[in-house]
Amino acid sequence: MTVEIEYEAEKKLALPWEKIIREVVEEAMDYEDCPYEAEVSVTLTDNASIREINRDHRGIDSPTDVLSFPMIEYGRPADFDGLEEQAEDYFNPETGELMLGDIVVSVEKVEEQAEKYGHSQERELAFLVAHSMLHLFGYDHMEEEERLVMEKKQAEILERRGYVR
Repeated sequence: MTVEIEYEAEKKLALPWEKIIREVVEEAMDYEDCPYEAEVSVTLTDNASIREINRDHRGIDSPTDVLSFPMIEYGRPADFDGLEEQAEDYFNPETGELMLGDIVVSVEKVEEQAEKYGHSQERELAFLVAHSMLHLFGYDHMEEEERLVMEKKQAEILERRGYVR
């Protein structure tokens, strides 16, 4: 598994951010029974940069906590059947790994939201990565039923790694 992590923010999180990101990505992969080695790119940035990305890609001109850019179009969330039939679209030809997509996290939002919700920055970063990984697996939360499914899965992924409130 390849987890590329870029830290582009000037503000440094005073926590083992690389370890947290790798653990949660790995746990999400195990939780969803991904049958392949995979690659994920994670960028830690600031509010100004994530605002620009949010504006350019979603038409929303404000900073957000996390953005997800999935590389796979699933028929159903986390349905890995048939991906090999489109290997040239979904697998890195150099490594053979499934290209799940990109995650962008605002370090300022990690700090703000940890304080707002009364838990640790470690837990907030883990939550944002778990949430985003589920988006990379094709889950969404636009409908109430989808939101409930995602919330349950996020909680279980975090609990399995000990990132609880």
